[in-house]
Amino acid sequence: MENKLNVALIVGGTSPERPVSKSSGKAIYKALNNLGYSVKIIDPAYGENQPEDIEQFFSETDFAELKNENYIKSLNSETLKNIDIAFLALHGKWGEDGTVQSILDLLGVKYTGSGVLASSLAMDKNMTKVMFRHFDVATANWFVVEKNENDFELIKEKIEKFFGYPCVVKPNDQGSTFGLTICNSKDEVEKAVKFALEFSDKALVEKFIPGREVTVAVIEHEALPVLEIKPKHDHYDYECKYTKGMSQYIVPADIPGKIFHHLQHQALLAFQSVGCKGYARVDFRLTEDYKNYCLEVNTLPGMTDTSLVPKMAKAIGINFEQLIEKIIQISLK
Repeated sequence: MENKLNVALIVGGTSPERPVSKSSGKAIYKALNNLGYSVKIIDPAYGENQPEDIEQFFSETDFAELKNENYIKSLNSETLKNIDIAFLALHGKWGEDGTVQSILDLLGVKYTGSGVLASSLAMDKNMTKVMFRHFDVATANWFVVEKNENDFELIKEKIEKFFGYPCVVKPNDQGSTFGLTICNSKDEVEKAVKFALEFSDKALVEKFIPGREVTVAVIEHEALPVLEIKPKHDHYDYECKYTKGMSQYIVPADIPGKIFHHLQHQALLAFQSVGCKGYARVDFRLTEDYKNYCLEVNTLPGMTDTSLVPKMAKAIGINFEQLIEKIIQISLK
């Protein structure tokens, strides 16, 4: 492609998923350079003083002061002057939730991934599941605990009434399994809820679905092959997600064809139910008798060395650089 565009790679941010964002950003930055794009790094956490030494920026474990108000200083008409498109490599709050997307919309800057409403809906796990139910995407039963709720006996009663144990307690708007606990008995509930509420104003409590961990990427309304994750731990936790060798990935997943296609269809439904654009990844649990339950939609899925979307793309012959190019081109439309 001649006349390569000016790309702002927006990476880092202030969410607990900052290290994951920087890992994604490092891989995307390399691909963009190899593709011949003119790339400018913008970290919303930095404010006016943006990183100059890119190699040092990606090698540093973290940045000292992470302030949300820096987003306004970082993302303005001056820093984004002459930018043709922003490639979003942010994960979690204040990046994947519509915050940055709304600023870019106001500035008239095109960006990769979903728009404001879809990003906000997908980040809110409760609202995502409400949309799933409306559009016939299978999902586990759940309820929400607000931050000011402290009647833990009532919470335990609701668990026993709606689905029993084990159950999953997690923050309503975080990713990468931050704040997640699997409770096997009522004795673990209070600690789990308090832990989840350290990361969010709401905790989501849902039925635990035993079985296999599977995921489907969607790119421009096309479902990629189903991928199965086999973590070395009991569940697909942070270490298994981001440490090489801690999980086995099988793509295409070894499941019956009918189930394979049904999962792809459910992924497309989930993608459409929250109004996603461009690309996303849809996560599921699959029981022994092949019933699927959708967990969530990731509107800015990881792009690290161990990330899942690149693995699914590779399974149909799309390498990492081609994937980055494709994301840019569909986002420009």
